[in-house]
Amino acid sequence: MSIRKYSEAIKEAQQEALASDESVFIIGQGVDNPWCVGTTTKGIYEKFGSERVIDVPISENAMTGAAIGAAMAGMRPIVFHPRMDFMYLAMDQIINHCAHWRYMFGGKVNVPVTIRGIINRGNEQAAQHSQSPYSMYAHVPGLKIVMPSTPYDAKGLFLASIADNDPVLYIDDRWLYDTEGEVPEGIYKVPLGKASVLKKGNDVTVVGVSYLAKEAMGAARDLEDEGISVEVIDPRTIKPLDKEAILGSVRKTGVLVIADPAWPTCGIASEISAIVNRELFGQLKAPIACVTFPDAPAPASVSLEAAYYPDSVDIINAVRELLAKQGD
Repeated sequence: MSIRKYSEAIKEAQQEALASDESVFIIGQGVDNPWCVGTTTKGIYEKFGSERVIDVPISENAMTGAAIGAAMAGMRPIVFHPRMDFMYLAMDQIINHCAHWRYMFGGKVNVPVTIRGIINRGNEQAAQHSQSPYSMYAHVPGLKIVMPSTPYDAKGLFLASIADNDPVLYIDDRWLYDTEGEVPEGIYKVPLGKASVLKKGNDVTVVGVSYLAKEAMGAARDLEDEGISVEVIDPRTIKPLDKEAILGSVRKTGVLVIADPAWPTCGIASEISAIVNRELFGQLKAPIACVTFPDAPAPASVSLEAAYYPDSVDIINAVRELLAKQGD
């Protein structure tokens, strides 16, 4: 066990998968360029060569389709999209094809492709370079959606995604790349569909997705000073969603805040809220609060970005407001 950055954990996962399984290869834009990949493939191109780490032109749809075909033929490709915004161009391949092939072939064909999309938000990147539209893909049967928030999970979930026989969207956020934590040496897998309880508590449940799981931990520590005990749940996988972990926590606390780094309409926060309302309506002590982006495109101004992107302060305020409403 050693301390690794989130970005280093992603690199380790890819290196170990390539070294242990000849059917694994990486294909994508800028896989040999640290600027594109945020050092997450640094040195891998030189170590494994251009037949295993394939740099391609700007061709989101074509490279994703090629990888899907290779997966159906028995390979385990990792398709790299340096900006998740432009995965839209590959949605035909992802949604119309790889999501449905196992079903349409009666379970006789596997599609073990890992589609990795990086979220690049902040730094005045504006509306076309700051999107995190993972809930659109979670709507589709046949796809699994992974969103780690810690270095441990970044590596373990990546290795589990590569080993899975279904298509997996592995979504990592550059705001987490410098986060440090303990990461085991060698291959290990974090099971898909199992949430992580980052902190136990009794007064309120906060479900934090991706970078907002980290912000939720900061909020929980600050609220401890006010005598408020917060339980923090990181879903880790958006689909399949560990409903029982969330429901079990809310049964205990009766109060729920969902922190989802995306737009509010038809998002994961709305989905979790609907599940909890449906299953535990009579046990809730206060309305459910959702901390999300505004229902507006990302701005291209530092001052507006500070207001647009939620953080631990927004989570703290949501918790305080809910606890004040108990019994109203």
